[in-house]
Amino acid sequence: MTTQEHDVTRGRAPAATGNDRVRQVGVVASAVLGIAGAFWGSGAWGGEPVAEAAGGALSADATLLAPAGAAFSIWSVIYAGLVAWTVWHSLPGQASSALARATGWWGAASLLLNALWLLTVQAGLLWLSVVVILLLALVLGRLLTLVDESQPRAGVLITQVTHGLYLGWVSVATCANIAAVLVDSGIAPGRGVGEVVALVVLAAVCGLLWLYATYVGTARWSATAAAVWGLAWIAAGRLNDAPDSTVVGVGAIGAALVGVILTVLAARSRGASLARR
Repeated sequence: MTTQEHDVTRGRAPAATGNDRVRQVGVVASAVLGIAGAFWGSGAWGGEPVAEAAGGALSADATLLAPAGAAFSIWSVIYAGLVAWTVWHSLPGQASSALARATGWWGAASLLLNALWLLTVQAGLLWLSVVVILLLALVLGRLLTLVDESQPRAGVLITQVTHGLYLGWVSVATCANIAAVLVDSGIAPGRGVGEVVALVVLAAVCGLLWLYATYVGTARWSATAAAVWGLAWIAAGRLNDAPDSTVVGVGAIGAALVGVILTVLAARSRGASLARR
């Protein structure tokens, strides 16, 4: 039996390797770049605020699916979580943990993709920004499916809550991003058709929440919470601001409620399945 196998047998993490140290450095570097990009993309360090970049294509009144401006305050919570997750991942005792090994590089990729998204928006490359945000959503989904909930609770909690919030918000933001790009490209159907399309997109968000509720474990709660937050602010924007649409506003509220119901049902189904084992 090797030393690493002996450690695992006794419940200890195996000895850290050079690859583990490289991964830890990579995560820290990605976090620095991601957070620096956020400051720049917010206009604090020279870039334009996202709402003003690319000719205002992503502003709160640009499309029927644009969340009201206050919605973006969730980034403060997400970035705080990402900093905490980076610190946890960088602790010497976590270098070789199974959870850190499974999720580290995926987390680093999510940070870099977020920075890249801000760069594409600042450069006015809106179609490319759609590709980047879709990749970001896929990376976050993959990360959360790799979380082994039998691992130490603190690491699982910080990983799931942080990246669950991240995924839930990005899912809503992806829909708003696509709508903004289409409108900016001149694809603007009449009001009635636009409202129908918006309702279809909101239904798609419900479908995504069902997938998350089914496949990402207890991270389903934070993913749903962030998505509901985004949907609520879409509703607020449509009911109280331009472009006004009672249909889309009520639809967004309905999507939020359905998302919560689907999450509760999936959690109960999962609990019942575990109880039968």
